[in-house]
Amino acid sequence: MDLSKTIQDLYVEKEKLQRVIASLEELQRAAGLGIPPAPGRGKHRGRKSMSPDDRQDVSERMKKYWAVRRKPG
Repeated sequence: MDLSKTIQDLYVEKEKLQRVIASLEELQRAAGLGIPPAPGRGKHRGRKSMSPDDRQDVSERMKKYWAVRRKPG
C-alpha cells in the first residue's frame, strides 16, 4: 500500500468535493434560499458573561478564600 499515493488521491477528491460544494452553494444563493451556517461555526468560545449578582457572589467568595490564605501558619 502506497501511503503517498493514497494521500494524493484524497487531496484530489477533497478538491473535487470543494468545487461541488461551492457550485451547490452558488445555486442555493441564486435561488434565494440562503445558506444555513456551517456546523460548528458561530459558537463563541471563552468565558460566559456573569450577572452583577453572580459577580458579587464570586467577589465575596474570593475575599474569604484569600483572607484564609493570608493567615500566618
